[in-house]
Amino acid sequence: MITGAHTIIYSSNAQADKDFFKNILKFPNVDVGHGWLIFALPPSEVAVHPAAENGKQEFYLMCDDINLFINEMAGHKVSCSDIIEERWGSLVYITLPGGGKLGVYEPKHARP
Repeated sequence: MITGAHTIIYSSNAQADKDFFKNILKFPNVDVGHGWLIFALPPSEVAVHPAAENGKQEFYLMCDDINLFINEMAGHKVSCSDIIEERWGSLVYITLPGGGKLGVYEPKHARP
C-alpha cells in the first residue's frame, strides 16, 4: 500500500540548498525537469508524539557518529551548533545555505 515518504524543505534559496544536498551531503537524486531535483533519503523512521495541536512535523537527519559529522561539515565550511545532549540522541543544528536550520543527530534510541 505505502511505498515511501516524500519530505519537503521550504527554502528562500532553494538552489543553494539543493546544491548542498547534492554536493555536500551527496544524496542521490533525479532531475524531474527544469532543475527540479528529488533526493533519495537513507532508511527512515517515523514517530508519533503527543501534542496539544495537530499539524506540526519535524525533520531530522541521523548519523552514526555526530563528531565525525561535525568534522566533515567543518571541512565544507558548514557550521554546526554545539552538541545538545538529549535522552534520545546527540543533536546539532546546521544552517543550510538558504538560511534554514536542519537538525542532525546520533540516536541513542533503538532503531527499527
